[in-house]
Amino acid sequence: MLAAVVMALLWLRQQRTGNAGIVDVGWTALVAALAVLDARFGAGWNYRRAAAGFMIGSWGLRLAVYLLYDRVLNRPEDGRYVEMRREWGGAAPRRFFLFFQIQALAAVAFSLPALFAAMNGDEGFSLVELIGAGLWIVAFAGESTADRQLLRFKSNVANHGHTCRTGLWRFSRHPNYFFEWLIWVAFALFASASPWGWIACACPAAMLYFLFKVTGIPLNEAQALRSRGAEYREYQRATSVFVPWFPKET
Repeated sequence: MLAAVVMALLWLRQQRTGNAGIVDVGWTALVAALAVLDARFGAGWNYRRAAAGFMIGSWGLRLAVYLLYDRVLNRPEDGRYVEMRREWGGAAPRRFFLFFQIQALAAVAFSLPALFAAMNGDEGFSLVELIGAGLWIVAFAGESTADRQLLRFKSNVANHGHTCRTGLWRFSRHPNYFFEWLIWVAFALFASASPWGWIACACPAAMLYFLFKVTGIPLNEAQALRSRGAEYREYQRATSVFVPWFPKET
């Protein structure tokens, strides 16, 4: 119920501002908040609850702040949502409300790794949990680096209308998405050591589907092709779409 109310309020905000990018901020913050609540009030081992709350909470706080700055505060609406608004026409308000409510439901589902971990009363971390935590460190650093590199590139007015091909963006067209997915793999690994934790494996699977089939890569690539044309097509030809890899020779 809390998630539905929050998303309804954010929908009202986007009705006033015409910027649906707030949904990304809201979803991220909701997942983190629900995970922290699970960790705070769970009945499991204190240190496991603290670890789960810290990992998901710090992920959500960093990403929500970044998205708020990059896509909402004095920013034009993200091209993905501009295209959705154009396609939906007069039905856009109603469809965006449904979209926001689906995001509320998704936030509850993606907070499940923390819930499962918070219910586990076994003392001591298992090897799988330690591997998951280690993977989270790598993925968190990778996503933070990719976002920072892109933000630095876009902040230079000389780069307006061009494609970022520096740092991690030289090896992947979407390194931020790759490391975001890897973060969810880490959360699922950590949760899998707890009873019913295997259900959390649905999170990285769903994230991969959303990135490749829904609002992630397809809409971003279509928008990039519309705005950057031949330059982006060359980037597509030379650069891995997802997993960082050495670029092809131009």
